[in-house]
Amino acid sequence: MNDTTNPQAERLLRTLGLAARSGNIAFGCDGCCEAMKQGRARLVIAADGIAANTKKRIEDRSAFYGVRLVFPGCSPEQLGRALGKKGGVAAAAVTDASLARAVILSYEKQ
Repeated sequence: MNDTTNPQAERLLRTLGLAARSGNIAFGCDGCCEAMKQGRARLVIAADGIAANTKKRIEDRSAFYGVRLVFPGCSPEQLGRALGKKGGVAAAAVTDASLARAVILSYEKQ
């Protein structure tokens, strides 16, 4: 996470890591879309530099299901590392409401 220059993104990734360790994260585009469809997703975080069709799919689904979508300005590798994954992760959905609030507060904190 130290290769992220944006301090807001660093805070968000640290808080997102807590949510991942508590088991309240759906990983990847398919996992996020399924969580939104089931009504479990409270917040979706998408990495920069993901494929255009993946980005459009996540944007369309989050708009349709009314789930907040955040692009914190991190790469898929940085997002994956924050979530404890070895490879890159295009997107992650937080499925717990209080953790989603904590992630948003850490991101919006000035």
